[in-house]
Amino acid sequence: MSEFIFKLPDLGEGTVESEIGEWFIKVGQQVSEEDVVGTMMTDKAAVELSSPVSGTVVKLAGEPGDIVAVGAALVVFETDSDVETAVAGPARDRAHGALQQRRNDSDAAPRKRVMTSPAVRLRAKNAGIDLALISGSGPGGRVTRQDFDAFVGAPHGRDDRAHGALLQKPLPAMESKEIKVIGLRRIIADRMATATREIPHFTYVEEIDITELEELRKHLNGKKTDKSERLTILPLLGLALMRALREFPQCNATYDKDRNVIVQHGAVHLGVATQTSDGLKVPVVRNANSYSIDDLAAEIRRITEAARDNSIKRDELSGSTITITSLGKLGGIASTPVINMPEVGIIGVNRAVERPVVLHGQVTVRLMMNLSSSFDHRFVDGYDAAAMIQRIKEMLEHPATIFL
Repeated sequence: MSEFIFKLPDLGEGTVESEIGEWFIKVGQQVSEEDVVGTMMTDKAAVELSSPVSGTVVKLAGEPGDIVAVGAALVVFETDSDVETAVAGPARDRAHGALQQRRNDSDAAPRKRVMTSPAVRLRAKNAGIDLALISGSGPGGRVTRQDFDAFVGAPHGRDDRAHGALLQKPLPAMESKEIKVIGLRRIIADRMATATREIPHFTYVEEIDITELEELRKHLNGKKTDKSERLTILPLLGLALMRALREFPQCNATYDKDRNVIVQHGAVHLGVATQTSDGLKVPVVRNANSYSIDDLAAEIRRITEAARDNSIKRDELSGSTITITSLGKLGGIASTPVINMPEVGIIGVNRAVERPVVLHGQVTVRLMMNLSSSFDHRFVDGYDAAAMIQRIKEMLEHPATIFL
């Protein structure tokens, strides 16, 4: 028997340390080679790490939320192997390959681990649900959040009469519990606190009549046979925003605090704030200004879906120059979106509702929607911010001008 030390590898992007997100193993547990031992959190995503050997877990580096330096011991195993340390890069791969060759072909194959995101895995664990029972619709059979929700919501032989009787009983009080702020939630908390502490937000809300825009959207969607390709408001707003930014380049900018420099970007790298089961993520459409309406819509769908099922690449979660955020049907009347540092502007979409308005001296029903925007008042004057939103309003109310 020998001791095998699995050290935290370099997770990329110059990471020197990482936060423990979740353990899937415990001290004393037998682990097979390639079993996922846990997740480590970077600034962008949760990264699953697999065991390079088979053995018994002797020691773990800490608890979820603890910080581990790259190269430090992450897991200590007791193994039959004479390899003493797992190292990152080619050396680790060679050791891994050698160990694989020495495995006994007669050993029973380990149970295949279900592919899913750490958040879904945690929800399944808390609910006592075996993920192997769920059919995954994601790439390679990956179980998505939608797959899990559909499975949980299914009857599974439930007696509906008994269920109805239960609903008539008084609801018991829910237990209080403490939730450690770790992982993506901790990162979100830190960034929001920093943004509101350092940035003097100037918020501007404008009412927009999108009746004609909605008619155009329905007309364009009527020509699409694939429902998944139908347009939402976001790509139309994105096109209008990019045209407006040509007139107001100071809003397509980021602030380099270390150099005390404002960088006005030539290309628009559009961030799309996306709510996921892990928390808020901002995937990025690179060079969004070069896309057609259909291509922009397809790319927004791709990156937001990848953000939700945790298949998105880390470099697709950084580098935006301005962000759009939307709460969809929960959008409310107005909001005060928090700027995604180091950007200087963010555009928030609120719920569209039909209501009576005065048009050409007559009361008529129109589809109305508010845009709630926030700007860094250190670098964007209130007049310029309002003028840019007014320009977007003009294009959305006369949607043909978006394409001129």
